[in-house]
Amino acid sequence: MSDKEDIQIEDDFIADDDDEGGDAPVEVAKTNLTKRRIIDNLLEERRLQKQLNDFDFDL
Repeated sequence: MSDKEDIQIEDDFIADDDDEGGDAPVEVAKTNLTKRRIIDNLLEERRLQKQLNDFDFDL
């Protein structure tokens, strides 16, 4: 039950982009892509955990 609580997703990650301005758009793009991949991986892990919990092992 506590496994679901362990996954935390930062909702305000987009706000960090405003601080960097237009100095390094390539770095910002890489950072955004990295953050997006991390979030996608967390969501995929959460989805798989839910499927595992819902699976009936007593077939």
